[in-house]
Amino acid sequence: MKGTSKLNVESGTYPSGYYISLFGAALILLWIGIFKFTPTEAAAIKPLLENHFLSFFVYKIASVQTVSNAIGVIEIIIAGLLIFSVKFASLKKYAGIGMIITFLVTISYLFTTPGMWKIVDGVPVTDFFILKDLMLLGFGLMLVQNNTK
Repeated sequence: MKGTSKLNVESGTYPSGYYISLFGAALILLWIGIFKFTPTEAAAIKPLLENHFLSFFVYKIASVQTVSNAIGVIEIIIAGLLIFSVKFASLKKYAGIGMIITFLVTISYLFTTPGMWKIVDGVPVTDFFILKDLMLLGFGLMLVQNNTK
């Protein structure tokens, strides 16, 4: 359409932004996934999982480290799907679905974990590490919605 401003995804900064987001998300998932194999991270996520309506029972089935390792494997698989989606576009949809599920659950920890929120100088704050998941959730939604290229 003449005279209409339209985003052309094939030119400009869109491709750069897309690949920075894709590889950035993959790096975050890979790094955090690997960290899940440590006893420090396994202990750190325990309060999140045991207070959540979807995962409160997991420690009755498996040890703290086993549960953390399983979550780490899931995160590493999603990172791999993101990376390989550069060559195999059909993987984008699955990476996006994995991201949506993962980050909806992790964001919900903000509301299910006791003591997650504090008031500092009259402002409600949290540990903020989960807030990065808002952006990652958005990117996952974009991947599922725009499954082209």
